[in-house]
Amino acid sequence: MANLRDAIRSVMVPIHPDGWKFIALFFIAALVMDRFSTLLGLIGLVLTVWCIYFFRDPKRVTPTRTGLVVSPADGIVQAITERTPPEELGLKDKMTCVSVFMNVFDVHVNRVPTDGVVEKIVYRPGLFLNADLDKASEANERMSIHTVLPDGRDMAFVQIAGLVARRILCNLHEGQAVKAGEKFGLIRFGSRVDIYLPKGVNPQVVLGQRMIAGETMIADLSDSKTPAMTGEDRAA
Repeated sequence: MANLRDAIRSVMVPIHPDGWKFIALFFIAALVMDRFSTLLGLIGLVLTVWCIYFFRDPKRVTPTRTGLVVSPADGIVQAITERTPPEELGLKDKMTCVSVFMNVFDVHVNRVPTDGVVEKIVYRPGLFLNADLDKASEANERMSIHTVLPDGRDMAFVQIAGLVARRILCNLHEGQAVKAGEKFGLIRFGSRVDIYLPKGVNPQVVLGQRMIAGETMIADLSDSKTPAMTGEDRAA
C-alpha cells in the first residue's frame, strides 16, 4: 500500500492554490460545451487538463551553498544584457540582466533567486506585448522587486506579464527576509522574469539555456571575477 501511495505521489504533482478556481471554471465550461457537442466537450476536457498542467507546482531542491543565485523561473534564457533596472526601483547604475522567458507549458511558479531582504516592491501597469520582445521590459505590466543581499549589495528581479498573461501575483512585502528557492509568486499565462545581478557579478548561463526555477544556478556572488560563459565554452 505504501508503494502505491509513493507511486501516485510521484505522478500527481501539487497544484498551486491560485489554480483551483480556473480548473473548476474550465471543467464547468467543458460540461456545458459537451451538452452542445461531444467534440466541443472533448476540446473543453483537453483545455481543463492543460489548465491543471499549467498550475502544477512541483517540488524543487535548491542548492544550499551560500552566494549562489538560482533562476527565479522555469523557461529559456532569452537575453543577457546590460541595462538599468526599472526606474521605479530607484537603482541608477546599469546591471547585468538575465531574462528568462516562460511559455504556456512551463511551470509559472516563481522563486526567490538568492538570500536577502526585500527593500522595495513596485507594481506598474502597462501593455501585454509578447514577453520575448525587448521592449516588453519597459512597456509591459510588471512587478519590480529590489532586494539587498547580506553583504549590502543591491539586486533586483522583475515579473513581467506577457501576451496572454493578465495577472501577476507577488506574495512578498517590504522588509521581508527571503531565502533562495522560496516561492514568492506566479504569473498567468505565459510571461518572463528579468533578474538584475549585482555590479561585477557575471552570469554563468548562455542564451537558449533551459532554466529550472529554484534549482538552476545563474551566478555565483562570491566569484565575480569569473567571466561569463559562452556557447563555445559550454559546448567544449
